[in-house]
Amino acid sequence: MEETEKRIETHRIRCLSKLKMFLLAITCAYVSKTLSGSYMNSMLTQIERQFNIPTSLVGFINGSFEIGNLLLIIFVSYFGNKLHRPIMIGVGCVVMGLGCFLQSLPHFLMNRYEYESTVSVSGNLSSNSFLCMENGTQILRPTHDPSECMKEVKSLMWVYVLVGNIIRGMGETPIMPLGISYIEDFAKSENSPLYIGFIETGAIIGPLIGLLLASFCSSVYVDTGSVNTDELTIAPTDTRWVGAWWFGFLICAGVNVLTAIPFFFLPKTLPKEGLEDNADIIKNNKEEKQREEVKKQKGGITKDFLPFMKSLSCNPIYMLFILISVLQFNAFVNMFSFMPKYMEQQYGKSSSDAIFLIGVYNLPPICIGYIVGGLIMKKFKITVKQAAHIACWLSLFEYLLYFSSFFMTCDNSSVAGITTSYEGIPKDLYVGNNILADCNMDCNCPTKTWDPVCGDNGLSYMSACLAGCETSVGTGINMVFQNCSCIQTSGNSSAVLGLCDKGHDCSMMLQYFLILSGIASFIYSLAAIPGYMVLLRCIKSEEKSLGVGLHAFCTRIFAGIPAPIYFGALVDSTCLHWGNLKCGKPGACRIYDSTNFSHIYLGLPAGLRGLSFLPAFLVLLLLRKRQLPGENASSGTELVQTKVTVKENECKDIHQNSKVSNDNELKTKL
Repeated sequence: MEETEKRIETHRIRCLSKLKMFLLAITCAYVSKTLSGSYMNSMLTQIERQFNIPTSLVGFINGSFEIGNLLLIIFVSYFGNKLHRPIMIGVGCVVMGLGCFLQSLPHFLMNRYEYESTVSVSGNLSSNSFLCMENGTQILRPTHDPSECMKEVKSLMWVYVLVGNIIRGMGETPIMPLGISYIEDFAKSENSPLYIGFIETGAIIGPLIGLLLASFCSSVYVDTGSVNTDELTIAPTDTRWVGAWWFGFLICAGVNVLTAIPFFFLPKTLPKEGLEDNADIIKNNKEEKQREEVKKQKGGITKDFLPFMKSLSCNPIYMLFILISVLQFNAFVNMFSFMPKYMEQQYGKSSSDAIFLIGVYNLPPICIGYIVGGLIMKKFKITVKQAAHIACWLSLFEYLLYFSSFFMTCDNSSVAGITTSYEGIPKDLYVGNNILADCNMDCNCPTKTWDPVCGDNGLSYMSACLAGCETSVGTGINMVFQNCSCIQTSGNSSAVLGLCDKGHDCSMMLQYFLILSGIASFIYSLAAIPGYMVLLRCIKSEEKSLGVGLHAFCTRIFAGIPAPIYFGALVDSTCLHWGNLKCGKPGACRIYDSTNFSHIYLGLPAGLRGLSFLPAFLVLLLLRKRQLPGENASSGTELVQTKVTVKENECKDIHQNSKVSNDNELKTKL
């Protein structure tokens, strides 16, 4: 008898350790996948500038991840639950690594990055041909020379990034549905929210690392090591700057491959946590596995697919939850994907600084919110109804708080001929968009090349030539232009490279915006775990893997793919000046109307999120009216599945029950 107890205890400890090992491995997988995803989102602006493509196309590249995910999500969610889930997750991590490596390839296949400029002439910084003088020239002037135009075909290298992102999406597919269903199947119901909270914490640690990595890479010039950075005439705050976007993808590739290793050593199934020391339960688990094998042989692996789909489609709470998720995802995909660009244009920050600030102010509160939400679910044994109310009302409070961000905006950068007149009159108060003025009419300046300078009068100009500058001193980024006829100040009117700063008031608005976003992120993440448990507990256990996968499928096809595309097109509509390529075609946008940009960036998500509360209130109404069969206040059991609660004294009597009792218990579990 003692030997049997020791054997059962050893088996219990071994199974528990394997569950903990899987929990650690799946958390690391979440870290690696979210690391890659957050890095990709942070590099969208760099990719846009590197390949000189519009924001709408960048949005399509970003949404291609969801396309790859859609190719496999339903298949993996249904069939993966019947196959070896840990191994499938491991294979997915390897595929993600391959996709990240493919995304970095264009850097090694393209020539050096060239930005439009009027300052340097074939590397000779001593030339004054870019200043205000007769027969002034520009360096990257439009040309129809076939040999020069053929070089621009290499801008199609963005296809590598597109395909790599699709492959990365395919690899990410099994991690979430199979990982969550594995935890749900083999963990105690009261422990499941806490475990999922830890996993979601990993999904926050990954973006934090990804944003820090993106911030570093954005501050390093794309061709560093092969060019003399001292001769550069642009700074990281310039909209022509491109960081070393390719370097981070190589790191993400390595991390994803390393993360895959533990999954190949984990078992296909485990005993239910808390029942490892019950010999009859272990025996019944073996019998259950044998019956599943017989069922597969008789009916085939796809026999239950259509009934499961029908059952999920007829579940009103589940379908309403999908509708809520689609609307919310449309809002948040847009907000997080374009947040670095918004901070650049609205507050005048560099890509590196914007990404770093997002990581510091937003991700730690989200991480804390996930953990606290999981602990609350475990500590107070929150039921499904209570979880739904917590998620809804916390989200509504955060939504109302979000409207404060409409008051935390800055004015447009003052650029003569674009947002203001040469006399400093704002665009709203004068008619026309006149690049040329009396002060530079005879300078023969290029009117399409973006090479901004800041005058000592606080007004920016598209180029030193358009500022009427006649002389220059210094080299590289430290160059100073003097005798500028358009800069109306006392003394020697001068200008320096780059746009003028937006001032102290705008810096304070940025601080308020970041603090508000941090508070809102904490409140919303606090509601995330209760909300997610409503999704998991409103479907039957045998449908759980497919239900989670179908939920992911719908959010991707109706939000993840279209949202960045239409939002990118709306952002493009606010562009005030496009970059100019060698053959006269427009490149990436150089400056946006920050007022209209803020209306789109803040207003559209507000409208989408507002609509999501209509089905949310319907869910609360359905939960209130619906009789919850078998629900226990201490466990928060499933809404549609009658589940027998096994008490401690009943577990002790299992050894004394007859074979008929065991068969009935087995049927209940099946």
